[in-house]
Amino acid sequence: MAHYLKIVGILLALAGSSLFGQTVALTGVVSDESGGVVPGASVTLTDPAGALRRTRANGQGAYFFNGLAAGDYTVAVSAPGLALVQPARTTLSSGRQVLNLVLKLTAVTEKVTVGDTAPGQTVSTDVSNNASALVLRGEDLQALADDPTDLAADLQALAGPSAGPNGGSIFIDGFSGGQLPSKESIREIRINQNPFSPEYDKLGFGRIEIFTKPGSDKFKGAAYYNYAHDALNSRNPYAAQKAPFELFEYGGSLSGPVNKRSSFFFDVRRDAIDNGAIINGTVLEPATLAVVNPFTQVFLVPQRRVTLGPRLDYQLSTNHTLAIRYSYNGTDIPQSNIGSFNLPSRGIDAATKSNTLQVTETAVLGSRAINELRFQFFRLGSTATANDPGPAIQVIGAFTGGGAQVGRSAQTSNSYELQNYTSLLRGAHSIKFGLRVRSESLDTVSPVNFGGSFAFGGGLAPQLDSGNRPVLGPNGQPVQITIDSIERYRRTLLLGRLGLTVPQMRALGGGPTQFSLNAGNPALSGSQTDLGFFLGDDWRARSNLTISAGLRYEYQTNISDWRNLAPRIGIAWAPGAAAAKARPKTVLRAGFGMFYDRFALSNTFTAQRYNGLLQQQYVVTNPDFYPTIPDASALPGLRSTQTVQRVASDLRAPYVMQSALSFERQLPLNSTIAVTYANTHGLHILRSRDLNAPLPGTFDPLSPTNAQYPLGRPGPLFQMESAGLYNQNQLITNVNTKVNSKISLFGSYVLNKALSNTDGLSTFPANPYSFAGEYGPASTDIRHRGSLGGAINTKWDIRLNPLFVIDSGPPFDLTVGRDLYGTTLFNGRPGIATNPNKPGLVATSYGLLDPNPAPDQPRVGRNFGRGPGSIMLNLRIGKTFSFGHGEGQDAPTNIPGGGPQRSANAGVFSSGGAAGGAPAKTSHRYNIILSMSIRNVLNHTNPGAIIGNITSPLFGRANQMAGGGGGGGFSEAANNRRLELQTRFTF
Repeated sequence: MAHYLKIVGILLALAGSSLFGQTVALTGVVSDESGGVVPGASVTLTDPAGALRRTRANGQGAYFFNGLAAGDYTVAVSAPGLALVQPARTTLSSGRQVLNLVLKLTAVTEKVTVGDTAPGQTVSTDVSNNASALVLRGEDLQALADDPTDLAADLQALAGPSAGPNGGSIFIDGFSGGQLPSKESIREIRINQNPFSPEYDKLGFGRIEIFTKPGSDKFKGAAYYNYAHDALNSRNPYAAQKAPFELFEYGGSLSGPVNKRSSFFFDVRRDAIDNGAIINGTVLEPATLAVVNPFTQVFLVPQRRVTLGPRLDYQLSTNHTLAIRYSYNGTDIPQSNIGSFNLPSRGIDAATKSNTLQVTETAVLGSRAINELRFQFFRLGSTATANDPGPAIQVIGAFTGGGAQVGRSAQTSNSYELQNYTSLLRGAHSIKFGLRVRSESLDTVSPVNFGGSFAFGGGLAPQLDSGNRPVLGPNGQPVQITIDSIERYRRTLLLGRLGLTVPQMRALGGGPTQFSLNAGNPALSGSQTDLGFFLGDDWRARSNLTISAGLRYEYQTNISDWRNLAPRIGIAWAPGAAAAKARPKTVLRAGFGMFYDRFALSNTFTAQRYNGLLQQQYVVTNPDFYPTIPDASALPGLRSTQTVQRVASDLRAPYVMQSALSFERQLPLNSTIAVTYANTHGLHILRSRDLNAPLPGTFDPLSPTNAQYPLGRPGPLFQMESAGLYNQNQLITNVNTKVNSKISLFGSYVLNKALSNTDGLSTFPANPYSFAGEYGPASTDIRHRGSLGGAINTKWDIRLNPLFVIDSGPPFDLTVGRDLYGTTLFNGRPGIATNPNKPGLVATSYGLLDPNPAPDQPRVGRNFGRGPGSIMLNLRIGKTFSFGHGEGQDAPTNIPGGGPQRSANAGVFSSGGAAGGAPAKTSHRYNIILSMSIRNVLNHTNPGAIIGNITSPLFGRANQMAGGGGGGGFSEAANNRRLELQTRFTF
């Protein structure tokens, strides 16, 4: 550790030694009248010769201009709904000068003129102004869903297929983790901005930053009510009948001053949704045992959620501001976990409560530095109680019945995060460095599978005649055929009614394939801490050239890995824009960075819980005691094996090395385009392996006791290790345009190819003694994704906010649905048929596949299947009716249709100012907004996960919509096309 600290110290010294070439600079903080900072504000500096320079305030509201000549300057600032009363003027000499700028609410006029320099429609060499980023604020936010679950899905879709193996990351007001805030409180969303900044541990491509709203200097607020009913919606295509559905969402927000130095913002939301869970599978008719395929059922699941979030902004002094935000989120779902393959008996009474406290203190430290100190406390508590305590019955790829096997589970997580980030100006250099410390403690009671589970899989079995006797072939032996899981379950129940014992059933293709049961101590507590510190320097080497360099270091407890240095570098060059008055039309960018991923505390808990001492995991292959549940003490004498899990002693933190090249161009009609090539190479990616799998050729599923084990004893030893590989190439095109005052659009297209030999710790090699075929399409290998969204103001001021996303299909794995290698895992893959006459082959769209492959038979590779694509068009239509006159007030920008159309470059250059700089009193005091939100306008069927078990009766198909299914959280998947009627009142 001391060695790395020395390296960082040397880098700091080298950076500081080169920072004093220029001595004239201007810096400050942009805030509103309540003292709340205004991140992302557009700042324009005009020099004595009339040349313009532009920048944007960073996340702390700070702006910087370096390398300036002495003289008189004019400064203009604008942000949505805010502006300076009049331009500020300042004189710069050889020193540095701090000019803090306070914005006031602007008047809103019906006529808006948009020039060719509107924010977001120009290109720049600023590190945070990459044209491949997407910044959503004001009306553009209305293209996103109101429901938090749908909102998260929309944001992930806009971020594109993630660069890297772990999906996109979300930061809220600069903090990691925490609950997604109510849309009512969101001021701005930034996606893929400054992807190689050393400030962040996560990949920039796929990073989503959400910033909440501060208080205001005058009272304003909103109240809303949303309603939806299944009568307005279309039927879920995976249900035989329309599912019941009724939605009530209501809430609002209020903001205003507390006194001259403080202001507040408060929002509250209540969701009461009766969702129709869709059960889709294959079952048996109880009386006749006839196979019902497909079987569909709808089940009403009441869901309740409440969210509230107060925020206080306080100006401690001229140079110090304090922001305190608290949020609470509580959910209650008494019939969670029902849907997809899960029958109603699998219901869980689930409840969660989360509390988040965020405190941020921003200080302007003289003329050279700005410091931000942040603290977050996040507490998440959850409980789950199974409605049925009986054993689970899993008929693989058909249905899951019996109890949910969670017992009475409870979990409490306490997370702490402390950040201290400092920004410095030194001539042409903008330096930022800081430290982040996170700590998490977890207390759990998890009696999962303490009641036991029976599993039924497909495979070879004798062909039976009408009298349930084996059909004999020419050689006098029973004819063998491949049966699916539901047929094995049917034979088990049928032969049981005839009085046969389980061994007799098994000879005729019946009997469960596997039994599992956990025992021991369900309680476990633990903690984990990680830290990261960084140094970054954005050097404006020339007026058209910016060079960024940085270094980040990370460390965490619970793994022994200190080698987590992450260098970052970026270059932005505007060819032909070196002249002082030249505005760049083209910018070329290049970047490289290393990004580490943390080993989660939950993974450590898994190894500690199932170490064979705290809890025991018993697995019995071909159990003969069905349907009796034996006592755990008797299992060692019933040919059971015990599964043990552990973390590899040499496990390293996974990391990816990412490089990117971008071409950015300003186009006519206030538009920009960015084309980016990104390459991602991941090493030490997490995966799992059975270190005690039966030696090759010694395991026979019909005689599992004859297997030989490398450790000399039976039982899997699952080890979590960091030996995976990930490679990805992406070509990303982003377009941002403001055609005129009424049309603002954004869009993207991503061509993506991702290959890996793991999709995370749940990935085991199909053959524990061979990695052949493991390197193949990654789960993130979605080849094509396009998106288009924005805001359109039509005739009669009817506003349209569309969001269109189209994806090609994701890959999925093909399996045989049973344990081929004695690992207790059902992940064996089928062989490619070499003899079309071999009994038991399964005809698929991928050719003839063999669920009983010989040891030397070629197999299909990992993620060999490819699912269908998806098309989603969402639309919000709104109309505002305004009345009453206010003094410069307007409807909050986060409300659909909130107030008349405002300029994208509102400020001193807008037409909203009256003589003498006072805002014109033209906006309305009250607004009633009637709107309609439609998800999946086209009523297109978007399949969920494809079933890859070739012995499942539903092989190759989905049994639920994308994003639907039983899950422990909120779901609104009862209907395929959902329409919500919305009414809002703002003042």
